[in-house]
Amino acid sequence: MQNLKPQNTIINLSYSSSETFDVSFRKRNPSISRKSLLFTKISAMSTSHQARVPPPLPLPPPPVTKFKIALCQLLVTADKSRNIFHAREAIEEAANKGAQLVLLPEIWNSPYSNVSFPIYAEDIELGGDASPSTAMLSEVSQNLKITIVGGSIPERCGDRLYNTCCVFGTDGKLKAKHRKIHLFDIDIPGQMTFKESNTLTAGENPTIVDTDVGRIGIGICYDIRFQELAAIYAARGAHLLCYPGAFNMTTGPLHWELLQRARAADNQLYVATCSPARDTGSGYVAWGHSTLVGPFGEVLATTDHEETIVISEIDYSLIEQRRVYLPFIKQRRGDLYQLVDVQRLNAKST
Repeated sequence: MQNLKPQNTIINLSYSSSETFDVSFRKRNPSISRKSLLFTKISAMSTSHQARVPPPLPLPPPPVTKFKIALCQLLVTADKSRNIFHAREAIEEAANKGAQLVLLPEIWNSPYSNVSFPIYAEDIELGGDASPSTAMLSEVSQNLKITIVGGSIPERCGDRLYNTCCVFGTDGKLKAKHRKIHLFDIDIPGQMTFKESNTLTAGENPTIVDTDVGRIGIGICYDIRFQELAAIYAARGAHLLCYPGAFNMTTGPLHWELLQRARAADNQLYVATCSPARDTGSGYVAWGHSTLVGPFGEVLATTDHEETIVISEIDYSLIEQRRVYLPFIKQRRGDLYQLVDVQRLNAKST
């Protein structure tokens, strides 16, 4: 986010580039003088930074401008060892095709069910044999020198279970851990009923992480429905939002692509999602359609519902370009509304 321009620059812009708007607006509102209109416009522009509390961070220079991302849409089975081995194979294939960032699906090592979560859960903090899924991700990220957003797995921590995404850097170290904040509790009579809260505990913290391929905000599936979380990530300087997810056959056709494009267009950054492949014989049938969306809300790459690896390119230079073309980030009305990043605000005050 750039600093506001000097006020005299704003005045010059108001009288030149907005001349057509001024004339049209005053014809429809003859009682408003040109001076009052200009004051109103300046007031609105001067409060744009107040729409984010604390103010947004500048978009950091990314370590790379262009790179390949892989979305590994995996077929998940009841065989945990097979799932881990198969995920490794997919990651290696993606890296061989030039991917520097690999994204896995939500709950890729376990069937997606409340019955399965406690059985397949791993103690990520202990690592090693207590968490074979993350041990594999750590090893393969280090061997291949790639960044992995490891989808999500059921995590056991004490007497609680979480739906957790781990991010591993090119050195194999765990860089971030995101616990799904918004639990998937829905009841659409006759179509879909599922309550994650029957077994899972909600996470408490937004997760944003600096990697070798840029600053990434993490959400898991249902998290994508909450634009406030994406807006917080954008205000923290994210280049890319990653959402491993498993939308179903009811919500998938309606909202999966819509929400991805909305989060990208809302915040003028990249959004990547990765779903399990569809298994019509499972208790929970995933929609599939893993997708990469660009900062104008355009679908750059997607797929159907079968198992596959989607390879596409991310070009961060397009973020600034789109924000110049359509500078609504600078046009928010901080005098009328605000988004408060409570975590940053509390950290700043302590």
